[in-house]
Amino acid sequence: MATPRELGHSGLYIAPLVLGGNVFGWTADENASFAVLDAFVAGGGNAIDTADVYSAWAPGHEGGGQSETVIGKWLAQRGRRDDVLIFTKVGMELGPGKKGLSKAYIKRAVEDSLRRLQTDYIDLYQSHKDDESLPVTEPLEAYAELLKEGKIRAIGASNFKPTRLQAALDAAKNGLPRYESLQPEYNLYDREAFEKDDLPIVQASGIGVIPYFGLAAGFLTGKYRAEADLQKSPRGAGIGKKYLNGKGLALLSALDAVADRHSATPAQVALAWLMQAPGITAPIASGTSPGQVTELTEAMSLQLKTADVTELQAARPVATA
Repeated sequence: MATPRELGHSGLYIAPLVLGGNVFGWTADENASFAVLDAFVAGGGNAIDTADVYSAWAPGHEGGGQSETVIGKWLAQRGRRDDVLIFTKVGMELGPGKKGLSKAYIKRAVEDSLRRLQTDYIDLYQSHKDDESLPVTEPLEAYAELLKEGKIRAIGASNFKPTRLQAALDAAKNGLPRYESLQPEYNLYDREAFEKDDLPIVQASGIGVIPYFGLAAGFLTGKYRAEADLQKSPRGAGIGKKYLNGKGLALLSALDAVADRHSATPAQVALAWLMQAPGITAPIASGTSPGQVTELTEAMSLQLKTADVTELQAARPVATA
């Protein structure tokens, strides 16, 4: 069993992999979602990340809340609330007048999330996107009240500019609660922004990091290697535009080589790299079947060698004449 890691100074201890709930009620129906959640816990996972906006982008899902609702039903039916940590988020637009991080809106939104999740507390409540129309202190004031009321246990930030994240951390020195985690985009393909701008802040402050897109929207699983592969999932078109290029194919080649040496899969290697990366507490990854999730949780026991990490990080497109 993987050793739990504390998320910042929150007192929340999590396995080195967080299950992403973006697919629940969307590409995974309720039965499939329950099977995925069961497999994740069986594989040693204990933290589930979702958001109130999941999956408002899908036709007929206006207003969001589908993922939280599915997780809430699973928690109730399985009696697992004390076994797992629930991370959710607030701030993305759900409809007219339902977005942002104003104190009043957060106080309303948390009640909706609690109802859908069928719980009376949220372990990690995250600002899904910074609200730059407000001072960084306003959401912290709302979170202070929710912490006092016992409705949330810790807070986190996602998609914040480094200057605003630092300002929020500085504000917390004056009696306001502190963001104990950052949820940025970070993976083997997308490294520069986090490593250059965010890593110095999180290392200096000691906050945890739970990156999303750990598998680059599925590209680093090796599932997408040619144009024809892009029809395999709803994400295919976006993957083709961003990742299916010389850099991406060089990374897949390096992942294949390291995976072969460890009798592992490219997805397991990509996640193991993240789990061992400086500043990272636990990457977030999602799956739509128990088999996929079992593959992901097995990455928690994969230990990469220094030579493996060097090979992965040095992957470059092959020069052509």
